[in-house]
Amino acid sequence: MPIDLVSLLGALAGTASTVSFAPQAWKVIKSRHTADLSLRMYLITVTGFTLWLAYGIALGEWPLIASNGLCLLMSGFILAMKLAPPRMKHEIADTVDPTVQD
Repeated sequence: MPIDLVSLLGALAGTASTVSFAPQAWKVIKSRHTADLSLRMYLITVTGFTLWLAYGIALGEWPLIASNGLCLLMSGFILAMKLAPPRMKHEIADTVDPTVQD
């Protein structure tokens, strides 16, 4: 059964939104540096993705559920790294990518 245009549009939008967080998350892992990231922005972003995910679940719409779930995971990770004390930040990043040396 071919996917309809509206679902394809939703899937593409979700993919673009999800992929947009990957470079920032990877940069945080590599640099362990979050001082320049806006705490307020990530608090609002995580709240927004939580609400979008709940909305998608309520509607049963997989593009909303998948994309906002993944965006919530990545933005939540970035927020956790922003809030983590330096030692924990290094431990988390070392777990994700043990090849980086301080």
